[in-house]
Amino acid sequence: QVQLVELGGGLVQAGGSLRLSCAASGSILSIDVMGWYRQAPGKQRELVAAITSGGPTNYADSVKGRFTISRDSAKNTVFLQMNSLKPEDTAVYYCNAEGVTTRRLRYKSWGQGTQVTVSS
Repeated sequence: QVQLVELGGGLVQAGGSLRLSCAASGSILSIDVMGWYRQAPGKQRELVAAITSGGPTNYADSVKGRFTISRDSAKNTVFLQMNSLKPEDTAVYYCNAEGVTTRRLRYKSWGQGTQVTVSS
């Protein structure tokens, strides 16, 4: 089993910044990709940003230039630095990790979610 614990989130005014972190623990052999998704009320969950073990990143068009994803592989932790936040960034943000367990089984795990609210 692989568990993800998210920290960060909260209430911020438009134009402000927040930093999310997500630490993975458990029977981890490898983490191939870690990412952040978000889900706003009445909308589907969408990818915000992802980073692979090799370093390449992927961002949603709506956050390019404002959000930065980074990773501390030694600590199995991923970060999401969110700058120039907009009210439309308001959502529950979920951490995701995919890889292989010590039993050589593939996993895809989710965090519990953290609320980000941006006021106008």
